[in-house]
Amino acid sequence: MNSLRIKPKEYEGFAIRKAVVGPIATNVYFLINTATKEALIADPGAEGPLLVQYLKTNGYTPAAILLTHGHEDHIQAVQDLKDAFGCPVLCHEAEAELLADPAMNCSAFEGTRCSVSADRLLKEGEEVTLGGMTFRVLHTPGHTAGSCCYYFPAYELLISGDTLFHGSYGRTDLPTGSDAQMLASIRRLLSELPGDTIVYPGHMDRTYIAFEQRFNPLAEFV
Repeated sequence: MNSLRIKPKEYEGFAIRKAVVGPIATNVYFLINTATKEALIADPGAEGPLLVQYLKTNGYTPAAILLTHGHEDHIQAVQDLKDAFGCPVLCHEAEAELLADPAMNCSAFEGTRCSVSADRLLKEGEEVTLGGMTFRVLHTPGHTAGSCCYYFPAYELLISGDTLFHGSYGRTDLPTGSDAQMLASIRRLLSELPGDTIVYPGHMDRTYIAFEQRFNPLAEFV
């Protein structure tokens, strides 16, 4: 695998922080408005009490929980955060059924049955501002039918969930997954987004769109 060194970006009034949780090392992201201390939480997959404590210790107020998809390793801490802060849960409209079904979201097979109901269902291309931060919803099916990415143009970053990884992409053999849709979604991300967009995936390290345009296994099909 080719090495990649990502230069940190400095943002005025904004910061992003990561926690790695659960048995398969899921990335949870805190997108923070440093002026108001409001936060968006992307994919709180496990260890809910620790995530709650982190937010409280730092004085952050969650404005919303953003789910890239509904697999159990990305949703197990949702209820802990809702109970502590009352923040709404957002996901793409095509993911609602999988979120609610422990068999489809794979929690039934892990012995940790989990069912989540979204408070707001998002549509492809929708632009949303919460906590003073604006993102665009990109529907990127393939890993699941309702997988989506959240693109923050002001900060040149993408929360990609299990769609796009560093030098790789998400598996397609779980409920509602599709090889053809994954190829189309990767093609879309690599062709539509600026090359200097930093990608924050659901597992493993960060990457750049420009890096993936050269080295991702599906790049040759773009």
